[in-house]
Amino acid sequence: MKGQRVGYVRVSTTEQNTDRQLEGLQLDEVFTDKASGKDVKRPELEAMLKHVRKYDAVVVHSMDRLARNLDDLRRIVKGLTDRGIRVEFVKEGLVFTGDDAPMATLLLSMLGAVAEFERSLIKERQKEGIALARARGVYTGRKPTLSPEQVADLKERIRQGVPKAKVGRDFGISRETVYQYLRCT
Repeated sequence: MKGQRVGYVRVSTTEQNTDRQLEGLQLDEVFTDKASGKDVKRPELEAMLKHVRKYDAVVVHSMDRLARNLDDLRRIVKGLTDRGIRVEFVKEGLVFTGDDAPMATLLLSMLGAVAEFERSLIKERQKEGIALARARGVYTGRKPTLSPEQVADLKERIRQGVPKAKVGRDFGISRETVYQYLRCT
């Protein structure tokens, strides 16, 4: 039986172009995320995983576009192949069906480990850059979400007994962020 060929594309930022990843391939549908690959909490990835059915093929430009973490990569590929869905990685020239040769499994693990290592290097360079910018006095961190007036209102509402979770929802911030504002008294 023949199913759909479903593409999955991911770039890290909204400014990046997605066109080149699956250019020229015949696909029935494409799901595109513009988000970091640090985890699997990506709306289009989740939608694609729900969409595909037995006999479909998921086509991805390269392994690091699907996941930057070896455990996530293995889990996604195994989850798909267990459901009878082919997984094709264009750049690596690899196809996974569930009855894969030991060499294919080894390559998935090795190349997935390389993607995870690259992610670690990116994070390390980012930390180093932030530390250098702080030392020069040009990195001030993230801008506060709330204005000073909103912080005063937040603190007053907490003093009046309004639950912190409700105050957070009202201001569009997490409960932990409410606690952070309260600590900055």
